[in-house]
Amino acid sequence: MTERRRFRGVWLGRRPYALVSALQTELVRARLLGHAPDTVLLLEHDPVVTLGRRADPAHVLLSEDALRARGIDYAQATRGGDVTLHAPGQLVAYPIVNLAPDRRDVRRYVRDLAETMRRLCLRHGVSGGEVSGLVGLWVDLDSVSDWQGAREEARIAKIGAIGVRISQWVTCHGFALNVSTAPDLFRLIVPCGIRDHDVTSIFELSAARPEIRAEAVVALESLARVMGAEVLGFDDLSATSLEPWLAELRAGNSADQTLPSF
Repeated sequence: MTERRRFRGVWLGRRPYALVSALQTELVRARLLGHAPDTVLLLEHDPVVTLGRRADPAHVLLSEDALRARGIDYAQATRGGDVTLHAPGQLVAYPIVNLAPDRRDVRRYVRDLAETMRRLCLRHGVSGGEVSGLVGLWVDLDSVSDWQGAREEARIAKIGAIGVRISQWVTCHGFALNVSTAPDLFRLIVPCGIRDHDVTSIFELSAARPEIRAEAVVALESLARVMGAEVLGFDDLSATSLEPWLAELRAGNSADQTLPSF
């Protein structure tokens, strides 16, 4: 019988992309070595445009300098997929979890992430689902509270993005759910290379403006239920420097450490 997974949730608050990307890299290494438990990082990012491994740079509609002049960073990402954008008002979840031995199925894992976002949206009266051939979570703008699939007449819009990387069945990157993200930011890119459909948010569709940290708690619990795991705890590091934790992970100082010792 497979032992039940245990997820440690960590709320990071609002963070720059590069720092959290480095933290993910080291957590994946530690998870592969058995030095860290399954960990779910939950956060908001400072504004940043990221390019996945298969991204078309033409899908970024401003130059890197023009983006930075607007206070928007520009970064290459190790995840799959095309161009996306992170910004305040968006709940980002980065699970660093081992899918072995019983969940070694990439499509199943992507569905798990979509289902987690779907459950979060439903709490605010927004019904969404998956669309064949398109990754992420989608809604019907003409039927916000009753998703009936991507019918021919449906005006679908993307509310949640998914981009993952899996190394020896340990995951990183994850999902980004638009809770109250400013919609005009997405006009600076072709989101995920898709020109035919808009991007939306829970706030746009329901006028609800949920607090991101509160949504992070629910996201952790929902992801655990979807993946048959239990939650070990939820640690708030939003006011803590991540550099000491990153340094400890890089040094590989402790085989049992789950969080920084400072």
